[in-house]
Amino acid sequence: MRVLSAAFIGLSLAAASPAVAQTPVAAEQPKLHAVAAAVETGRMRADIESMVGFGTRHTLSETRSGTRGIGAARRWVAREFQAISRDCGGCLTIVTPSDTITGPRVPVPTEVVDVLAIQRGTGDPNRVIIISGHLDSRVTDVMNSTADAPGANDDASGVATVLEAARVLSRYRFDATLVFAALSGEEQGLLGGKILADYATAQGWQVEANLNNDIVGNSQGQSGVRDTTRVRVFSEGTKTVETAAQAERRRYNGGELDSSSRNLARFVDGIADRYLTNFDVEMIYRTDRYGRGGDQVEMLRAGFPAIRISEGAENYDRQHQDLRTENGVVYGDTINGIDFDYLGQVARLNIATMAALASAPTVPTGVTIEGAVKPDTTIRWTAAPGAAGYRVWWRATTAPQWTWSRWAGNATELVLPGVPIDDYFFGVSSVSADGFESPVVFPGPAGAFVSVGDPAPQPGR
Repeated sequence: MRVLSAAFIGLSLAAASPAVAQTPVAAEQPKLHAVAAAVETGRMRADIESMVGFGTRHTLSETRSGTRGIGAARRWVAREFQAISRDCGGCLTIVTPSDTITGPRVPVPTEVVDVLAIQRGTGDPNRVIIISGHLDSRVTDVMNSTADAPGANDDASGVATVLEAARVLSRYRFDATLVFAALSGEEQGLLGGKILADYATAQGWQVEANLNNDIVGNSQGQSGVRDTTRVRVFSEGTKTVETAAQAERRRYNGGELDSSSRNLARFVDGIADRYLTNFDVEMIYRTDRYGRGGDQVEMLRAGFPAIRISEGAENYDRQHQDLRTENGVVYGDTINGIDFDYLGQVARLNIATMAALASAPTVPTGVTIEGAVKPDTTIRWTAAPGAAGYRVWWRATTAPQWTWSRWAGNATELVLPGVPIDDYFFGVSSVSADGFESPVVFPGPAGAFVSVGDPAPQPGR
């Protein structure tokens, strides 16, 4: 997805395959610049002030009060979504999927409630793009449901991003459905993520992307160094739902760096490169921070492409801490730890990504390659609804980003002369008539955005 200079492409391609012509660089999309420019950090500050004002939003906290606890917080989110819907002529449907849960961090049966606003697509409404953040908060003791837990960064910042995305994107209409999700129960065991995944499955949604925003508002790390120029995007390499047979083929032929979630992360990186100023995506080849987790994990367990978006440098004195000062160190997740200019950049990245995904055709399916003991590689795919054409991509097996591409027109097969299958990884993207492009899909189950069955048995040598 990263665009290289024409001179570099020409030199590199000449070494790989002088017979293959390159695709012209895609045109800029004014819509993506417009949605990014529409972000208002003042509204996001007001949202976080409101969420902090509920005292605690712990999953096991008060639900009947109108001013304190998780119940008041989730009703406030619903009212915000309803106000946004009124402004767009009723374009949002607000739903509150829930489950009554007992578990290791939920000692008594407790209703856990997500708040979703659904903007139904006009052309392909079953294809769904989700942005999420979790509403609940905590202090040092994960079971302490009464102490003040402002949760300004973890994760009012993510919910504020969700709300701002709804305000901006509800002014537009898209082929795909957009879902804006404020989740509960993350700190008690990713409960809201499981409720969201179950709801998506029950609705029969084809979830093409879940952008989970968790801890996205701070720019000053534990060291005290401030970095406003980068955000981390975490993505799994091999699919959580991969079967034993699929794993065997993937281990042999490759694909451990090309799950649908990893290619979604590459797509987000490309959006930052083209539509944001002085703000870069740092791709992290992990599902989440080391030994930690977020609600996107439950979406992955359901087979949906999902990534975690988090600030570039975390300050652990401000996470999961009782409010206190010790030895001159201030602990606690308070609003003065939020850099609203930085948070605005994160929101722009999310909003431009959602608009790009929802404006593009659906990703290709049925992608396969062949070329063993041949000098050329052939890639095939199934036609995607709404696609005016397709772009075939390839890169060296050690390259982090897609490097070369060739336009295939509206065909569903392309031969790459002189590009041996053994030396490169391959993929294909769908392109709309107005130039919006889907993420790249790696061949076979390893890269499919929609879970598929085990591969057919392969013949021996």
